[in-house]
Amino acid sequence: MLTSMSRLPLHTLPVFRTAARLQNLRATAVEMHLTHSAVSQQIGVLEQQLGFTLFERRGRRIVLNEAGQALLCSVESALAQLDVGVLAAAATAIGTAQRLRLTVMPSFLQRWLLPRMQRWRERHPDIAIELHSSQQLIDLQRDGFHAALRQGRGGWPGLSDERLFDSPLVVVASPATARRLQGSGAAALVHEALLGDADLWDRWFGEAGLTVRTNPVASFNDAGLMLQAAEQGLGIAMGREFMVAEALRDGLLVQLSEQRLAPDADFASYFLVYPPALRDWAPLQALRSWLHDEVRALQEHAAPAAIIASVDVPSPKKVSARKKAP
Repeated sequence: MLTSMSRLPLHTLPVFRTAARLQNLRATAVEMHLTHSAVSQQIGVLEQQLGFTLFERRGRRIVLNEAGQALLCSVESALAQLDVGVLAAAATAIGTAQRLRLTVMPSFLQRWLLPRMQRWRERHPDIAIELHSSQQLIDLQRDGFHAALRQGRGGWPGLSDERLFDSPLVVVASPATARRLQGSGAAALVHEALLGDADLWDRWFGEAGLTVRTNPVASFNDAGLMLQAAEQGLGIAMGREFMVAEALRDGLLVQLSEQRLAPDADFASYFLVYPPALRDWAPLQALRSWLHDEVRALQEHAAPAAIIASVDVPSPKKVSARKKAP
């Protein structure tokens, strides 16, 4: 039985980790760009060198036994550290040709980051940013990214995170819609074309003192697209205050009410996330500093929307209303 690292076949460990996750040799072969026989052989070599089996065969599936589960805990941690080390080494080796790879949600990129990129270029003309837009949670080490801008509670395993800001939801519409609703009460919105999530709208009306079950005319998997639809007059939307700031300033949207809605706790905050080994890498330090400066400037110089339509919130007394189906 192998009792030291001296003869451990390290090249087999990534295959072992992938097979443990996928529980299928053929799927492992596809993901690792190997043949089925090569995957089977590498797992066999690892088990032979260790002197005990790691998997139970159950038809076409392979499932970790207790020994395999014990090994996986250490292997995952060790390979993650190696991934971070390689990423840090590659970043350092870039030298003067500095390029920072950043993955970010499409709505955040469109509505907040892109309007500020010119200031980044003016401040750091020598650091190029490669922007990757995705709704999916990207594995930074595996996919070679230096940092991410994420929404959530923080505490992603194996990563450092820095909270940038929280942002409440506000009700916005096109200027034409705002003019039409000028002077109306919140109850007037019940019969308007609403965009987005019904539960959020029900909460907003509930906090305005209205008992309503809404039926929005359209929902979106991307907040940026929903705000675009509102700008084009397709309906009334609820958007993050920071994401509508530029549109309010430029007159593309109008805030209809001063009432704000707190987002779900799981999505309340926005974070900069990165591997701990890159904390002192100069391009990442520059990005961290710039982002915090941008957030600080936004908070310090935030001005009320150019126009806030008088869609007044009623008194706390409950009013009952029901939205008609379109």
